[in-house]
Amino acid sequence: SPFIFNEEAFSHFQILKEAFTTAPILSHFNTSLPTILETDVSDYALGSVLSNVNDSGKHCISFDSCKLLPDELSYEIHDKEFLEMVLALKSLRAFLFSLSNPFEVLTDHFSSQYFISSKVLTSSQAHWAEFLSEFHFTITHYPGRLVTLADALSHRDNMYPERVVEFISKNPQAFHQVIKQDRTQEPRFFSIKVKIFSDLVEHIQKEVWQDKDYKKIFKQLARGESVSIYSLEPQAKLLLLKDRVLIPRNEEIQLNILQMLHDSPFAGAPGQ
Repeated sequence: SPFIFNEEAFSHFQILKEAFTTAPILSHFNTSLPTILETDVSDYALGSVLSNVNDSGKHCISFDSCKLLPDELSYEIHDKEFLEMVLALKSLRAFLFSLSNPFEVLTDHFSSQYFISSKVLTSSQAHWAEFLSEFHFTITHYPGRLVTLADALSHRDNMYPERVVEFISKNPQAFHQVIKQDRTQEPRFFSIKVKIFSDLVEHIQKEVWQDKDYKKIFKQLARGESVSIYSLEPQAKLLLLKDRVLIPRNEEIQLNILQMLHDSPFAGAPGQ
């Protein structure tokens, strides 16, 4: 559906623009305050967040994310996590190099702590360790659920290919062989139903009527009214935000979706 930039949308845009350019969202880096660098890596991308800690809590200073290069896709997860720290510190060197107090690196992988103290390193790891030795920091392991900002940056939708099959064919080194191919038989085609997704859709369909805002927009669209950037998916009878299914305010559904996209081996998030 076309994007409608009406007076209501313009008003919200102005509010957001003002918020991003004024305190407390806009803030300069303060070298005298405790500093935290959160890092996370998926199979395909890296993410990091730099924050100062003041009396009111963490205040984000810088966000960064990037795709892994083709040769980096085949790195082991501990090398990817090590690489993420190196790239983040290179990007933030101007902030972190001259700090008088050590800053803290938060990661959801124990292996990052091992690299700093290990004396047996590959040539690449030794090169990275030499660079990291220029900085004064400590590494703290945090569960992935507590490093949410960096996790979100390493799982940005535009970091993933639009067509997964095309990506797998071009980057087979990024995937483990799950099923061994039987080369003694002719290829056969089967039609299967992925029950986990059908169950999820049914669950969403039952819960949408408990969300007042969802129900209101749904009824407006059902009457043929135009509602901002929302549209109606006719088969599943669910709301779409642009081309994506809008999830109702239901913690159980939201948790199930996060588990499907994060805990699955194919989700590319092997941290804890």
